[in-house]
Amino acid sequence: MSNVIVLGAGMVGSVIARDMSEKHDVTIADIEPQTLKLLKKRLPSVNTEEVDALNGETLKSFLQPFDIVICAVPGNLGFKVLKNVIEAGKDVVDISFAEENCLELDYLAKKHNVTAVIDCGVAPGMDNLLLGFLNTKMDVTDFECFVGGLPKIRTKPFEYKAPFSPLDVIAEYVRPVHYFENGRELVKEPLTDRELIDFDRIGTLEAFNTDGLRSLIYTMNHIPNMKEKTLRYPGHVEAIRTLKHSGFFDQEPVTVNGMEISPLEFTSKVLINEWKLKRKEPEFTIMRVNIRGTESGKRKEYIYDLYDEYDAIKNETSMARTTGFAANAVANLILKEKFDKVGVYAPEHIGGHTDCCKTVIDYMEERKVRYRLEVNSLE
Repeated sequence: MSNVIVLGAGMVGSVIARDMSEKHDVTIADIEPQTLKLLKKRLPSVNTEEVDALNGETLKSFLQPFDIVICAVPGNLGFKVLKNVIEAGKDVVDISFAEENCLELDYLAKKHNVTAVIDCGVAPGMDNLLLGFLNTKMDVTDFECFVGGLPKIRTKPFEYKAPFSPLDVIAEYVRPVHYFENGRELVKEPLTDRELIDFDRIGTLEAFNTDGLRSLIYTMNHIPNMKEKTLRYPGHVEAIRTLKHSGFFDQEPVTVNGMEISPLEFTSKVLINEWKLKRKEPEFTIMRVNIRGTESGKRKEYIYDLYDEYDAIKNETSMARTTGFAANAVANLILKEKFDKVGVYAPEHIGGHTDCCKTVIDYMEERKVRYRLEVNSLE
């Protein structure tokens, strides 16, 4: 039994802690005492600690008793917290979706003899892992990932609910999109190339460009065609474009009645209520990963489909389950020394080890998060 610390007691962090506590001693830390108090009521077996993860010296001392750290802080804090954890000399799995390129901390991880795995959620995360696995057995030419988390009950105008900070969602709508086409890295505006896709059980969803390739830009740039698109109910893109083009996502402060306020911060505060999942509100996560290439001289296509719903028994959102369990599966690989490379790694590196990839998929399957595979010949 290992001593595990989870940084961040939000919706995903709490699921990570609950799941890991079944086989490990788990502490969850957050800067908000009220959040910790509520969590302790739900998870009495999990220890809670109030800590400021942005304070490097405090964190370094605080982390010493623990065998591994799982970071589940908001994206805007992710890079700094990850850096602090590495400097504390602790192995770490991170799901924070930081805007910065966390692979740049590889030198620091090697200096402190740390194993760090970043972007370890559903997407980025499991899609990277699947690509890393297939990259070992075929000459991949095309990678496409379509992914989204949505409420079952559609409410105008956005028909969307978020299990995490609106700022992290809005970041996807404003950050330039990097993708690969015919071997060239290109950049586009987000919310572009909208297309409609039909899914079993759900119906028609709209897919649009977001900046989701992340580490794949550096680790898999030998693949000629790669793109990631976000899934929403039809009409969501138009609603978001209206806000964006009207200046609601601007960061530059404006003066209102003699006070300066950032439109982005204001919008985030408003949307946190509009987008917040209600308690026990049913939602689902859907993902389709298409990977095509040449295997044993023949063109083949692998299609992985994920559909997962809110767990009404444990009162855990699907997005928290699909993200948190992936992080925990990798954390257990590190604890068992099945993946012990020193440095900063992405899930595609895990997928490149067939036994590790299978262990992660089996871990998800045991928790009823299933990736259905369809293999097609393209000859």
